[in-house]
Amino acid sequence: MHLANEPLFPRWVEQVTATGGCAHPVHLTGSTTEYEPGSGEILHRYDTASEPGERLLVRCRNRRATVCAPCSRLHAGDTFHLVRAGLVGGKHIPDSVQRHPRLFITLTAPGFGAVHRSAGDIPCRPRRGGGYCEHSHPSGCGRVHAPDDPLVGQPLCHGGYDYPGHVLWHSHAGRLWKAFTDNLYHHLAALTGRSRSHLRRSVRISYAKVAEYQRRAAVHVHAVVRLDGADGPGDPPPTWAGGDELAAAVRTSVAAVRLHLPYSSALGEHELRWGTQLDVRPLRTAPDDQALNDEAVAAYVAKYVSKGAGDTGAGVDRRIFHPESIRTAHVTRHVRALMATCWRLGGLPELAHLRLRAWAHTLGYRGHILTKSRAYSTTYGALRASRAGHHRASPPGAEKESTWRYVASGHSPGGGLIAVGIAADLEANREAAREALRNSPGGADGAR
Repeated sequence: MHLANEPLFPRWVEQVTATGGCAHPVHLTGSTTEYEPGSGEILHRYDTASEPGERLLVRCRNRRATVCAPCSRLHAGDTFHLVRAGLVGGKHIPDSVQRHPRLFITLTAPGFGAVHRSAGDIPCRPRRGGGYCEHSHPSGCGRVHAPDDPLVGQPLCHGGYDYPGHVLWHSHAGRLWKAFTDNLYHHLAALTGRSRSHLRRSVRISYAKVAEYQRRAAVHVHAVVRLDGADGPGDPPPTWAGGDELAAAVRTSVAAVRLHLPYSSALGEHELRWGTQLDVRPLRTAPDDQALNDEAVAAYVAKYVSKGAGDTGAGVDRRIFHPESIRTAHVTRHVRALMATCWRLGGLPELAHLRLRAWAHTLGYRGHILTKSRAYSTTYGALRASRAGHHRASPPGAEKESTWRYVASGHSPGGGLIAVGIAADLEANREAAREALRNSPGGADGAR
């Protein structure tokens, strides 16, 4: 009530609406002035002195839907356009990339111990004759688990699960991906009968990948892989390098990856590799029985980029600074054991470079959720700059001088409630616009 009775309340509502109802906006104070080149005449000046609280609210830009749904929705939209541009063109990528060999692949983590699984009407892990493990737990499970069964993804025996191996695999997932992409060039050269140096001069492999936590709290990777000529997306690959050769090279490259970690007196030896479950699917603009649709793949990747470890119960969304936070976290026993393993291993001098305690909330996984090669498509920065330029374009050639300072972030309790309502209204308006577009003549294509 106090906030609504403020004289500048309507302007505050305008600011919150401009952020899309951001749940944790950043408060800035400062000014921006645009000058005419040469004469120095002021063309436009903005100052927060006349704003509510002398502050300007800007989006937090958090990608996690559990932290800020409005910003995560915007981030997912940017991801959709980033991935789609690399598949069908646009955003300074030529449309001819649609005719390049393209694959959608899924790489998984290896097994670190038997876990409960859901497989339709098939029993979880039937074991003839029963039996118990060395920790006196049943060696099998004859139950049929529903997909939403809390047991799915949990180890049959926590004592026999390789928690250090799981954490170390997460912390080296980036190096495993790098080894795979390096292998991909080498194996493609062998399959096509070219030398490695000749292949590197002839083709370029571009990709965009997103990481997703499985129910067993292990990351697996979905990636779009595209084969270009040596000059990038505008250059078609040579005829001797096609989709079949690329798919075959992916399969052999994944199987060949081996990463040997230095011997540790506390952990012994570890050899890291990708899991045996591998899915390789061709991409086509017009799908058939064997190929996936470009738009569907872009939407699939965008959906998962707004999810974090906390969304699947495989961790929490904020960093952990004390082991007591692990004991009180609202996670499963399996995830709590992984977080505790990160904290324990993070105290070993030989593993200090992995910063496992800093990444205990993500179970040791240190990579960004979405990464791409340089030549795949546009960037998040370019998409955001284009959107900002659409809202307000500076006069041609104008010089700009800006001074900004961070003040605070977030909403007051009352302001947060109002922001939630604004975000809900904006989403309802978007849904109504999409429905009207779908129902209009020829609207189905536009809505898609």
